[in-house]
Amino acid sequence: MSTKFEDILYDVSSKGVARLTINRESSYNAYTTKTLQEIREAVRKAAFDPGVYMLVVTGTGRKAFCTGGDVKEYADHYVQHPHDFWQYMVHFQDCLDAIRHLGKPTIARLNGMTVGGGNEFNMACDLAVMAEHAFIRQVGTRVGSVAAGGGTQWLPIMVGDRRARELLYFSEPISAATALDWGLVNRVVPYENLDEVIDDWTEKLTDKFGECLRYTQEATNYWKDSSWYGTIGHAREWLSLHFAHPEPQEGMQAFVEKRSPDYRGIRERQKQGRGDFWYGAPTRICSSCGAHAIPQDFRFCGVCGHEMPKEGEK
Repeated sequence: MSTKFEDILYDVSSKGVARLTINRESSYNAYTTKTLQEIREAVRKAAFDPGVYMLVVTGTGRKAFCTGGDVKEYADHYVQHPHDFWQYMVHFQDCLDAIRHLGKPTIARLNGMTVGGGNEFNMACDLAVMAEHAFIRQVGTRVGSVAAGGGTQWLPIMVGDRRARELLYFSEPISAATALDWGLVNRVVPYENLDEVIDDWTEKLTDKFGECLRYTQEATNYWKDSSWYGTIGHAREWLSLHFAHPEPQEGMQAFVEKRSPDYRGIRERQKQGRGDFWYGAPTRICSSCGAHAIPQDFRFCGVCGHEMPKEGEK
């Protein structure tokens, strides 16, 4: 049985194994708002279908499992409309909540690089098998964001505080072997053997009691849920506000332009007390047309074109 979506593939095998595949290979399986909506719908179908015994989450191809949110969408829309990021985070939270509380075992099939929110999807699943060529990376501090959609909450639980900070602060990749050693995945195998592990696990899980598996999932989610529900609302609000700040504006635009962000330039502006706005605080008023909220560094009014006096001049 299969269901038609645009950004994902969803099908259920004759053995009761549902497979959700992020199908945006040209974008390294990054997800957009629409992708998140489709993932949520597919996971709901799996939850309510008595013929589904477990869910496998993966990505198309062998380059990427999932590389998190589509930074181009961030740059094109959410940096310009930060208020809308609140809605985006609701969709993202719904996806991770639905996976963690599916009531059936969930398996992350890490077929390639697992980056940012992709690793948060990985950590939301019960089990994970990883291709040996793949790597895991958190990138929030590198692109002007914070991995507060699972990274800051679950990495300290899963890999320990020091290792979590290393992943989150440095935004550097770790190999599949390191991910296995640190406890982020259960198995590492050649790409060609991923489905052998999946088949072995799904057979073993089918020969267990479904009611007992459902409550085992709920019970073992205790620490993840405690850290998640205690922080995700705050994270959602802060991230929405932060998208109006120069840090994500520079980080996201640099990613789109395929260049390194000007981290030190932003720091220098902050040191000078001008880091919150690109062209100074929007506090000036045009004496000609009365327009408000003109940035301090503007030499001309953006409404009527009147020349603005320099700071300190009348």
